[in-house]
Amino acid sequence: MRIPYTVPPEDAGMRADAWLAGQMEGQSRAMIQKLMEAGAVLLSDRAVTKNQKTAAGQVYTVEIPEPAPDRAEPQDIPLDIVYEDADVIVINKPRGMVVHPAAGHADGTLVNALLYHCGNSLSGIGGVLRPGIVHRIDRDTSGLLVAAKHDEAHQALSAQLSDHTMYRVYYAVVVGTPRNPEGMVSAPIGRDPRDRKRMAVTAHGGKPAVTHYRVVEQFAGFSLIECRLETGRTHQIRVHMAHIGHPVLGDEVYGGVRKAVPLAGQCLHAAALRFFHPRTQEEVTFRAPLPDYFEEVLQRLRKTV
Repeated sequence: MRIPYTVPPEDAGMRADAWLAGQMEGQSRAMIQKLMEAGAVLLSDRAVTKNQKTAAGQVYTVEIPEPAPDRAEPQDIPLDIVYEDADVIVINKPRGMVVHPAAGHADGTLVNALLYHCGNSLSGIGGVLRPGIVHRIDRDTSGLLVAAKHDEAHQALSAQLSDHTMYRVYYAVVVGTPRNPEGMVSAPIGRDPRDRKRMAVTAHGGKPAVTHYRVVEQFAGFSLIECRLETGRTHQIRVHMAHIGHPVLGDEVYGGVRKAVPLAGQCLHAAALRFFHPRTQEEVTFRAPLPDYFEEVLQRLRKTV
């Protein structure tokens, strides 16, 4: 639901977050700031920052999101289980599945499926909406992720994410061909200051992000690349590849849409996952083959060579 608020002359010069908090009954200033960070407060279709000043006659549009569910409920949803024991479960997530419940996605998520399959044996560190979830992949990205069945396993896996010892490899089809057949993109990622619903390479407020890439196969106007994540920022591969001029094919957010190859969602797959098992400390590796949608794209592109 979108609600407009017009600034009267006597309120000009106020901070936008403070002014909106005074206009919206039941909404605190902190909540307004969270809405701004999420890109839900707009002025002339541009995202508003919390320290922005109001001017007479301005019309702020606030999009009130649907309330997030209080907790996730078990649902009988099929899972592609690659590996499972008493400590961890490795899932090959299908394209189109959201990882955990949130506003707009109350159910039908990977967490709902895990709760049905695992019962109460999931770690609680992530809270009632993210039990067991150590790391995430985007809704329209397919492939591997690991969930923890108890808090000790969760802490051990999270530590590996933090110190970059968890090995994650993705395959992507990108627009064009990078100039160098192998390379590294080291550029901080944060919220796009012009559109808070997007991420962007930004010099201010971004977190360090490093992606290693390698060109695997070239086509007419496109390339298959392998990416290894050193860090794990939101939309990292999608943002980094767009940053160097080669957005992921099908990515409607970061510029990878090409009519020549119609595709709903980005062509990106988490193909390999390696970590030290939290109980045995042995290094374990898992792989997920390219899904049908990805293979179909490759077959079509190979006909253009």
